[in-house]
Amino acid sequence: MPHANSSVLFAEPAVNITKRSDGSILVENPTLLQPYARCLGEFLERWGTQRANQPFLMERGADGQWQGVTYGEALGKVRQLAAWLLRRPGTQTRPVCVLTDNSVDHALIMLACMHVGVVYTAISPAYSLLSRDHAKLKNLIQRLDPDVIYVGGVKRFLPALGAIQGLHSATVVVADSDEAPSGALRFSELLGQEDEQAVQEAYQKVGPDTVAKILFTSGSTGYPKGVLNTQRMMCSSQQAKLQVWPFLAEHPPVLLDWLPWNHTFGGNHNFNMVLVNGGTLYLDGGKPLPGMFDASVQNLRAVEPTLYMNVPRAFDMLVPLLRNDADLRRHFFSKLQVIFYAAAALPQHLWDALIELSRQELGYAIPMVTAWGSTETSPLATDCHYQADRSGVIGLPTPGTSIKLVPSGGKLEVRVKGPNVTPGYYKQPEATTAAFDEEGYYCIGDAARFADPDHPEKGLMFDGRVSEDFKLSTGTWVSVGSLRVKGIELMAPAVQDIVVTGHDRDCVGFLIFPNFAACRALAGLPDDASAEEVIDHPAVRQHIEKGLREMHRQSTGSSTFAQRALLLPTPPSVDDGEITDKGYINQRAVLEARAIMVEALHFGVTAEAQAGQAQDVGAGTVHESRVITV
Repeated sequence: MPHANSSVLFAEPAVNITKRSDGSILVENPTLLQPYARCLGEFLERWGTQRANQPFLMERGADGQWQGVTYGEALGKVRQLAAWLLRRPGTQTRPVCVLTDNSVDHALIMLACMHVGVVYTAISPAYSLLSRDHAKLKNLIQRLDPDVIYVGGVKRFLPALGAIQGLHSATVVVADSDEAPSGALRFSELLGQEDEQAVQEAYQKVGPDTVAKILFTSGSTGYPKGVLNTQRMMCSSQQAKLQVWPFLAEHPPVLLDWLPWNHTFGGNHNFNMVLVNGGTLYLDGGKPLPGMFDASVQNLRAVEPTLYMNVPRAFDMLVPLLRNDADLRRHFFSKLQVIFYAAAALPQHLWDALIELSRQELGYAIPMVTAWGSTETSPLATDCHYQADRSGVIGLPTPGTSIKLVPSGGKLEVRVKGPNVTPGYYKQPEATTAAFDEEGYYCIGDAARFADPDHPEKGLMFDGRVSEDFKLSTGTWVSVGSLRVKGIELMAPAVQDIVVTGHDRDCVGFLIFPNFAACRALAGLPDDASAEEVIDHPAVRQHIEKGLREMHRQSTGSSTFAQRALLLPTPPSVDDGEITDKGYINQRAVLEARAIMVEALHFGVTAEAQAGQAQDVGAGTVHESRVITV
């Protein structure tokens, strides 16, 4: 049942601060990390026996009904899949690769690999389905040289499979409902033959340092790096989570989740939390994208989650629906204990709205919390296991994690050490060496500051990416992260995301990805109005200009507001690395891919140059009249 008091749910926040003579600051949790499991398979073995009949993984079937596996059924199938894997000599040295979205079959393959020490990896489906040239997919398949490739819903992936033909010698496995390509196996063909002795022997050999997964970074600069994820990383991370969220042991979590397992948020934080604590995971076939979020809303009407974990874009789409639909609001909050956002900063207006809606429905505020980390930290490094005063507080180090804050360009760069940190990158020793400092701290590239320097127990605040900040021609530093969030806040709901420009220029500019649905409503345009109609509409432009003027009014100098903005008619590109599966915009990639747009925003460029970029990256063209200035 929900709790009005967050102290019932969470551990008391505590922190140790050590200030060093070199200016760096160590921030650590005084609570020791308790012993953690040898491997994740221990939890499947436990719940497969103790909660054999409890639903574990559920998904919508072809008939629209929920179907899936209990813990007992999952354990049985995992052992059979593991036996099949162990009969293949190649899996001892080559990984099993999954190209498709989350599914029960996908989960069982992942669990089987981890159960017996076979390396599992998942590649972003976007590299197969949205990419025009499949360049990243080809690169990863060649680097991985997988022994098995699983592709559910194979029809959509036929062009991708054709693109990698000849680059691998893997056995392709497809879903039972698929028409199997020549030489491919169906999922059910992997089941049915058990080898209890071989599986048990392999399971016992799996230890904390066994590599369980290779998860790839977004590849914003060059090709993605493969992050080695060990059993130690994942098990210690979940033990730390349980120590700061002790209610998980009393109330096994029920999640409805779409977040992809090729990312650490969905694949490590959320999936493992359900497994470790014996909960139930409903696989959400929807996503926070136009035309796809309706499926998520339908699922929210059917499932009563105890935790709701998502990215800011999803909350942006959900809040208006909760406001206008009393039945949905009642169902959403009926068993909810915690709302959790991550992957990007949550604009304050969404934070306030969710608290207001929970109070309206329940009479008290559901705790709004977050955490911080990366693929390299599996992902938990800090956790805000208390109700912060405002959005953006990333909390305090979890038990066992040491945070080092290092002065850098007027900010405090964050570095991380602990059992949750990766040993390195797959087949990239130079990148591994460069990622750690002389004390063995992982250099994550983010910055943080204390929410209240006089009361460090109130936690750290995310302070942007060190590499994203820049100086204006005046020599003044621009804090990209805080400026982006402020801009989204003041121009809500018309703005989906912002890329900040102005490096070595005389002023700050915004490249704006509009929220087209909100803009059409703002302008009174029909749902099929073109992108150009939307961004050229006076009501939309006036709304953006009003936000820019308010930002100027609140500013304390030229680096704290944008003087000009440009609404972009085209969405961020997957091929150019502008956006991740979670909907997070990569500032650097957008600036590189849309360099002509930046020039047009600040100086103006020729029509010929604009047309050249439009042809190259599909970025559209820029008319001088489209630049909004204050």
